[in-house]
Amino acid sequence: MARTLELRVGAAGDALDRFEAAWNRVAEGRKLAPLRVLTLQDLPLLLRTLTPARWALMQALRSSSPTSIYELAKRLHRDYKNVHTDVSRLIELGLIDRQAGEVAVAWDVVRAELRF
Repeated sequence: MARTLELRVGAAGDALDRFEAAWNRVAEGRKLAPLRVLTLQDLPLLLRTLTPARWALMQALRSSSPTSIYELAKRLHRDYKNVHTDVSRLIELGLIDRQAGEVAVAWDVVRAELRF
């Protein structure tokens, strides 16, 4: 089964609403399917966060991960410091994982949902 992350644009309250709904389902004894969602406040924040360079980084990792940040920077022909900064941010967001000094994409699919 594909590991899917839903990337959404919306208010912070949306995440709280999802938490409350999940809490209520568990309290009622119903089964809870895992929901993996990253919500960003607005489209400009999404575009600043998931830049073309960061997306290319994730694509490169997906094709040959896990790898070290140094090897990734070499493969992308980018400065190590900039790649390290991007990797750190993507780890904070849960888009990539770091284990034993290597990084890898955490997801098979990233599905974006943009609402008005």
